[in-house]
Amino acid sequence: MLEVENINVFYGEAQALSDVSFQVGEGEIVTLVGSNGAGKTTVLNTISGLLTPKSGSIHLNGVRLDRLPAHRIVELGVVQIPEGRRLWPNMTVLENLELGAYIRQARAARKESLRWVFQLFPRLEERKYQLAGTLSGGEQQMLAIARGLLARPKLLMLDEPSLGLAPFLVREVFETIQEINRQGVTILLVEQNVHLALGIARRGYVLETGRIVLSGSGRELLENPHVQKAYLGL
Repeated sequence: MLEVENINVFYGEAQALSDVSFQVGEGEIVTLVGSNGAGKTTVLNTISGLLTPKSGSIHLNGVRLDRLPAHRIVELGVVQIPEGRRLWPNMTVLENLELGAYIRQARAARKESLRWVFQLFPRLEERKYQLAGTLSGGEQQMLAIARGLLARPKLLMLDEPSLGLAPFLVREVFETIQEINRQGVTILLVEQNVHLALGIARRGYVLETGRIVLSGSGRELLENPHVQKAYLGL
């Protein structure tokens, strides 16, 4: 579905990504893992059209993305859930969700989409008239994911969904990500919780200082000595 080929991305004179290449197949959960500053968010922002690679290419189902504006990439089915949730805190849960269905094809399916996300996140239906800023951290993460689903994505990209959450909420969020995937949404996951991320991923890539240094199945990477030493403390 997604093909990222040899992209090089700069912030001014500083190179953030060097010849990064990877693929995401339809129906997969693929994870990018690495430490802070490795370039994981830069990868997602480049796919989303918020950054433009100096060289290389990005294709979704054969359509070249790296020459398109961000809103057009969303219309093609690529949706990013940003780190830190980025909700509108003074708007209600329902208003945040409805703004997720801004693009034309998503507006037409808004009622159906709301039923879908309320089945996935019953607590959001209970709190649909509550201001988003008054929700707990876990509920805000659920809302951020649900808002992204209102855009009817083909590829859902999640940036650090476990950030700042209690351990029991982290597991709940990861179980929900797996359920979303089972219902037909392809997932690209960026996550510092390497054990959980690789545990649910079909395939993974390890990013270090802007380069892909390892790739393989989730199980292979969990058993890799470098991953165990550098990221799992084993």
